[in-house]
Amino acid sequence: MNVSLEHPEMLLLVIPVILAGFYLLRNTKSKLVEWRMLVAFLLVLALASPVTLMTNVVSEDNPSLVVVSDETSSMGIFQEGTGTELYEALTAKTPTTFIQLTGDKTSLGDAVLQYSGSGSQVVLVTDGNNNAGKDLTEALEFARETDTRVYLVEPELEVNDLSVQVLGDKTVVVENDNEFEILVSQANEGRTSYFLKIYVDGTLENSKRFSQETREMTIPFTRDFDTLGAHEMRVEIEPDGEDLNDINNEFYKALYVVPKPKITLVTDEPDSPLGQVLTNLYEVSVVNDYPGADKIEGIKALVLDNRFINTLSEKKVKEIKTYVSDGNGLVVVGGEGAYNYGNYLNSSLEALLPVISKPSEFKGGRNIILILDVSPSTDAHGTLGDILGNAIFILRNENLKDANAGVIAFGSTGIDVSDGFVFLGLPRNLETLEEDISQLTPDQQSETYLDQGLKTAKEMLETEDGELDAIVITDGGIEDSYGPSLAEAKELQDLGVKFYFIHIRSTAPSQLDPTRNYYAEKLMQELGLEENYFHIDMGERANIRFDRIEKPPEEEEEEDIELDAYPLLVYSPNHFITRNVEGNVTGMITGYNDVTPKAGAERLIITVTGKPVLTTWRFGLGRVAALSTDNGEGQGSRWSSVLYTGQNARLISGMSNWAIGNPRAEEGAVLDGPDTWLGTPAELTLIMYEEGVPKLKLDGEALDLALTGRNTYETTVNPDTPGLHDISGYPLAVNYPLEFRDVGINKEVEPLVLATGGNIYDAREARALLLKDARQNSEREVQEPMSLKMSVLLAALLLYLSEIIVRRIREMRRLRKMQAVQEAKEAAGE
Repeated sequence: MNVSLEHPEMLLLVIPVILAGFYLLRNTKSKLVEWRMLVAFLLVLALASPVTLMTNVVSEDNPSLVVVSDETSSMGIFQEGTGTELYEALTAKTPTTFIQLTGDKTSLGDAVLQYSGSGSQVVLVTDGNNNAGKDLTEALEFARETDTRVYLVEPELEVNDLSVQVLGDKTVVVENDNEFEILVSQANEGRTSYFLKIYVDGTLENSKRFSQETREMTIPFTRDFDTLGAHEMRVEIEPDGEDLNDINNEFYKALYVVPKPKITLVTDEPDSPLGQVLTNLYEVSVVNDYPGADKIEGIKALVLDNRFINTLSEKKVKEIKTYVSDGNGLVVVGGEGAYNYGNYLNSSLEALLPVISKPSEFKGGRNIILILDVSPSTDAHGTLGDILGNAIFILRNENLKDANAGVIAFGSTGIDVSDGFVFLGLPRNLETLEEDISQLTPDQQSETYLDQGLKTAKEMLETEDGELDAIVITDGGIEDSYGPSLAEAKELQDLGVKFYFIHIRSTAPSQLDPTRNYYAEKLMQELGLEENYFHIDMGERANIRFDRIEKPPEEEEEEDIELDAYPLLVYSPNHFITRNVEGNVTGMITGYNDVTPKAGAERLIITVTGKPVLTTWRFGLGRVAALSTDNGEGQGSRWSSVLYTGQNARLISGMSNWAIGNPRAEEGAVLDGPDTWLGTPAELTLIMYEEGVPKLKLDGEALDLALTGRNTYETTVNPDTPGLHDISGYPLAVNYPLEFRDVGINKEVEPLVLATGGNIYDAREARALLLKDARQNSEREVQEPMSLKMSVLLAALLLYLSEIIVRRIREMRRLRKMQAVQEAKEAAGE
């Protein structure tokens, strides 16, 4: 128990008490002084007002709720009045605040942020699409950190709606095949069809009928431009079936065509596949030695192909560092004369690179299974959301990026949710697992048989090698299957499985079923794993530490996997370089440079054995890409010819474009600004590389410019009509309001809501279950100060009275004794 003092200065009164006590003790030698000193000490302590913090469980029968009803323009496809009806049902039973979001912008994040930490629980009646204000993901994370439950009520979809948009760069290079994606979205999940038209500069380029059964469909479109300057692209869809809004059936994209950027390729093999790809895309200067700082001025990127370290003097490396730091790009291509073969290790050049030229320590080797309780009790006790939220939290652990994971759900039976192990190093695998977890619902049977989940886990783990981990997440109701569960757990231990148990407390500690708590903890005690038992409250997350797996040095060489060819994997599919690569890279490479990514670097392409092939990072204002395989020729070795052919060549162009950054030449007046949406202002930036007075006109009307930096000017425009607008020769596309872009329920929000400890309902379920869940979730532990002053005073009083009573008893005994002696004397005198 921690005790603090409200008035610690009063303890100074102890000093005169001690001085007086010592004086009296020296002169009287009486026990009475010691008693009185102790009483005085207690009185001084009472004056100091001691307090302690007491933990109490607070439960609200009428929890405070905030219903945020999304009634913005895009919600017309859903049943009207869902939020109002829910509010009326709740406010009759518990204090409820009603917030309506209207208009052409949805600011869900602002609403969640406003009420998080206020003591209220937040109910979102919405499709989950946030397009204004605070980012909803960040807001829900803040709600979780402040222990604010958020519930999501998904209205019933009544009519379908389709939207179209065009994805791709606005600034494109002349005479290059520029790739665009036409994204058609629908609110429904059924089959729909539409007629698509694609116009370029007002001319119909392509038209075709499409059908789709998924929420989203991407249609690729490739186009080159042979003239510089402004161009226009417009797409239209004509739905065959129901489509509530036609405002989002047309999309404009402005394009600005620039000359081919200049790059310098330092190579001994100008005709290699790498050289051919670069020459087709850019204005390339090919040299066999680094040309010096004056020769690369104005060059957007420098490519060093298979250069041995002794070809680059310290002066040259220093110039390259300055060149990259100033905002330019560097690509270092491997081969038999680069990286670990080119003596890069500990060199000045290596300081520039996102990799270290020694064997990678990326090993993987962990297989982890999450065993999740989905029995009816998790629904009844309100713990299902916490069980699923903890599972997602664990999967996002940074040290599991190289692991294989499986998910099992158990109630009356064990179900393999993940369909075996999946590699967590691929973000799309993690997203799929999170989606599968968030969609789990309670088993309809009444039993909770942990042994069935453990048996399924054993079947998955018994054929696996490496580190094996099994994590049970439950509300602890395993008493009916305790014996078989213990037996299965011991068999898992015999297989070398490291066992964890996360027990989520479903009710207040004072009301907790002791049987439920007893069997959960006893299981881990029987296994000798008390340190791996986590007993947490609802809303909390179990922080299991997973150490990185590394091979012992003596086993490194003999355990390395040697193959004749290495299939490649896209490790980070959302990066600029890899986002246009459909699936994994096709084909295999036969060799690579063995390197290790540095902290802060990003692996984009790896081999199936985990070796980095393409790694990037930022250096100063510039970008550096390390391609740790050869140029496709490799002086006859031809490690990676497959990378430079077919769809794989997108990686090389993406890598080069990323290193180049802005392909526009830094000369004259350069205007840059993104396309925008009706009602959303667009910010324009004008950089003057030459002397002159900056002037801009929007559709012929002059704009006011603000100087924000050296030769840099900015302004904001907000055209009130959709279509293409002209800004002094630079095109600006304005499309339908952003509110109509995302249609239908946003499923990506669901795991974020569950992570707050809330739940997800349809309209009918919300009216029946939401208040019940909110009452259960309102139980929380609070620490309240409790004064100990009265206790100290009572102790002083008892001590004082005890001393008086003891002294009085002694006096009475002495008087009786004296009286007896007197009576004896009198009797003797007679």
